Amino acid sequence: MGVRAVVAAAVAGAAVAALGRAAWGIPGQIGAGAAAITPRVTGSIGYRDNRFHNTDPSSQIVRGDESSLLSSMLTRRRAGRPRRPIPLATPLAPAEPAELAVTWYGHSSALIEIDGHRILTDPVWSQRVSPSLLIGPARLHPTPVDIEALPPIDAVLISHDHYDHLDKATVIALLGSQDTLFVVPKGIGAHLRHWRVPESRIVELDWEEQTTVGELVLTCTEARHFSGRGFSRNTTLWSSWAVRGPQHAVFFGGDTGYTSRFTEIGDRHGPFDLTLLPVGAYDEHWPDVHMNPEEAVRMHADLGAGDATAGVLVPVHWATFNLAFHPWAEPITRLLSAAEPEGTTVRVPMPGQRIDVLRPGVQRQWWLRLA
Repeated sequence: MGVRAVVAAAVAGAAVAALGRAAWGIPGQIGAGAAAITPRVTGSIGYRDNRFHNTDPSSQIVRGDESSLLSSMLTRRRAGRPRRPIPLATPLAPAEPAELAVTWYGHSSALIEIDGHRILTDPVWSQRVSPSLLIGPARLHPTPVDIEALPPIDAVLISHDHYDHLDKATVIALLGSQDTLFVVPKGIGAHLRHWRVPESRIVELDWEEQTTVGELVLTCTEARHFSGRGFSRNTTLWSSWAVRGPQHAVFFGGDTGYTSRFTEIGDRHGPFDLTLLPVGAYDEHWPDVHMNPEEAVRMHADLGAGDATAGVLVPVHWATFNLAFHPWAEPITRLLSAAEPEGTTVRVPMPGQRIDVLRPGVQRQWWLRLA
């Protein structure tokens, strides 16, 4: 065999090995298949033709402008990275949960303290949000706290099954370190069972169904999005969540496009003292499934029965993973510009920062030097 043949064989072998490493564990990361999911979701709201549907017609990608999307992928992809390292706050965990507080760990992972209970939303502690451990969007900042160091949690809320909201490694870590319930939309329980979460720790709900955890009422509410971890789409439900205690109420938006349905949610379950709303990963190519910051301000008002000044808005779904083409800090600059004339109170924690909603303190504009 000549030198060139030897080199070519070595390169080919290295490529195959790299592909093998990238593909390792993917089936387990994907979770349950349709055979395990379908029996649990048949008859659910919005489920027909073997898949879930949004109430408002929507598309994952706006058709007819593929050249523009390709241009964005080639020229704007790095715009979503900060110019400097993202600062982290040291998470504080009082011995007893507060009346109303929130600690943001990054992206959509947040710890809500409400009326003496703790609720963890969409926990993702992995380095990548992808079925592969080596390929896919990677963290722009470390996790502010080890998952084993989290305080006792009463329930984990999951909004949908995308990798940046439902993470196998994090679920397994919580299974070992916490004695908590996983409260999820219809169908996602199949993924948890696939990962050996006991049935007794899974609560699956349809839109407008409720469960109680201690003194809290958790209601699975509508969102405008989609689902899917493998090649199939929309076999599991997506949702937002209303959390109501004896004294306070919190709304977690999960991941959603704007819809007038949030006015109905506000009428039924509001008003809310705190809303955690997605403000990042928006783009002109997928306006139906991801809100922009101006729509988040509008949604906050809808949830408050048209009162934009009611409650506090904390932005989520930004800063941690580069999932779109907008500049890294643009979601916050646009959010604040839209909120000011409406009189909406916005608090922007840095990753790891705890905000006491009833005593919020001074807002530091920590993101400006990173833009």
